[in-house]
Amino acid sequence: MTANKDAQPPNEPSPEFRKQVKSGTGRSYNFDPLAPYKGVVRRFFQIHRHVSGLFMGGIIAYVASLSRERKKGLRSFPSRFTAFLVRPFVKRDLRRLPFPIQLRRRLELLGPTYIKLGQILSLREDILPKVVTDELKNLLYKLPEVPYDHILKIIEKNLGGSVDDYYLFVEQQPLGSASIAQTHKAVTKDGKDVVLKVVKPGIRDTVETDIILLRWLGHFLNWTIPQYQPKRLIQEFCAYTIKEVDLENEADNAEIFRANFHDTKYICFPDIYRDYSSKDVLCMEFLNGISPGSRELADYPVEKRKRIINRGAEAVIRMLYKDGFFHADLHPGNLLILPGEKIGFIDLGMVGRFEESTRRRMLYYFNALVSGDIEGATRHLTAMANIGAKGNPDAFRRSVSDILRRFYQHSAYGDFSIGELIINSLTIGGRYRVFFPVEMTLMTKALVTYEGVGKMLDPKIDIPSVSRSHVSAIFQNQFHPASLFNELWRGTPELVDALIRLPRITADSLNYLEQTVTDRTPASDPFQGLKGSILSGSCILGGTLAVVQGGPWPLWAGLFIIGILLAFFNK
Repeated sequence: MTANKDAQPPNEPSPEFRKQVKSGTGRSYNFDPLAPYKGVVRRFFQIHRHVSGLFMGGIIAYVASLSRERKKGLRSFPSRFTAFLVRPFVKRDLRRLPFPIQLRRRLELLGPTYIKLGQILSLREDILPKVVTDELKNLLYKLPEVPYDHILKIIEKNLGGSVDDYYLFVEQQPLGSASIAQTHKAVTKDGKDVVLKVVKPGIRDTVETDIILLRWLGHFLNWTIPQYQPKRLIQEFCAYTIKEVDLENEADNAEIFRANFHDTKYICFPDIYRDYSSKDVLCMEFLNGISPGSRELADYPVEKRKRIINRGAEAVIRMLYKDGFFHADLHPGNLLILPGEKIGFIDLGMVGRFEESTRRRMLYYFNALVSGDIEGATRHLTAMANIGAKGNPDAFRRSVSDILRRFYQHSAYGDFSIGELIINSLTIGGRYRVFFPVEMTLMTKALVTYEGVGKMLDPKIDIPSVSRSHVSAIFQNQFHPASLFNELWRGTPELVDALIRLPRITADSLNYLEQTVTDRTPASDPFQGLKGSILSGSCILGGTLAVVQGGPWPLWAGLFIIGILLAFFNK
């Protein structure tokens, strides 16, 4: 929603207040340079209290889970004694709960940032035990609602006027309540059914404070356990979370999705009403559909359900492997089945992006998986990994190959999950210090949702077969002569620029090489310099030939650089 231009920004003093200060009739304006940090310090101690409580509660839960035999006499005495000491310091309503429930409750008490962190962790079955991830999945639902009066104030603040001037009515009962925002159905003055998504009060300040503390924590953890790349992981999480708090990002995402699928009428995204939207309030089209788990779908004819599955598969695979821009928070609650067997996607605040090279690798990897190409899948997966200190990529490749073989053997009995296969492949990466970008995990969430919804509609669905048909369509489009020509045309300016500069670069390189060869001091091995000069000259010549033959720019640039370095160190 567009704010009233005459409205005063919330953090700026009003004109009347400025006049009072200037004339001396009003109180002075006190500037506190430490004000931004007071919230950080308070939040730090709050987080410290909950983390300590979780640690102590974990000890109590561990002792409670011990068998009677292990509690007899002096068995497990250190743990039992420690649990006895810390018991008074843990909240009574938490101390009797199992550790996974304690973790979920603590994250809820810490607020939206940590609820969102728990939601991300619920996907990391490659890192956490299943009993923990299953409990953290409860953070996706059943979150507390904000009273309508508070929501109404935020809407009117962003409108710059009364809500009655813009809407016929706004339903007080929310459609849903998430960690960061809450949604309400409304009808505009011109009769459009819309949904208002409103950032909960105080959320932005809390998230920004938490992100400051998390980044500090990332620096510390990167110093203590650099092999797990905690700084990079925390930065990725912070980047995703801060974008979700700004609803203008979600508006942009929705419009990008609509543009990407403009040629597909049966895959829908809500239209955005920019005149009613802002940073804190998003006004979007109301998609009137049913959830994939609805009983109504069970009464649909088989052919109709298969058509819905096929269209949903097309949408997800196209997002991931054609556009490289995908819904990163996909679960059944964010999917709608619309009239006419259309598929609707909502809650578009969290998206994932693949760069062009990564998207291609992901396409080749996924195609190898659904085609049963073990060697190809292993090769493409390893190519996307970041090898940590003391990493062992060879052992990782062998383990992934073993997992793939076991999965393909089980697929003969109809038990095949691509999402589970990828998760298991990523899981063993940590064992060999082989790490993957967070987008890989978000991708698996989209695939698991696609598989789960497909099996809801058709328990006998053949996931690889359905996937193969859509991947083949992407391949055909990618290697179509028109697509290849367009891609070549995009790279033409760089190629022309390289060809223009090629004679001067070659002449300068050869002159430098000649000076290096003629001016060098004789060495003990008369052939050492000759060998180095021939090698460096070959690199430069190879780079020249690569350009002439139309080779990729990294090849010829790399050859030129290697040639110059060899010539220099051979001096």
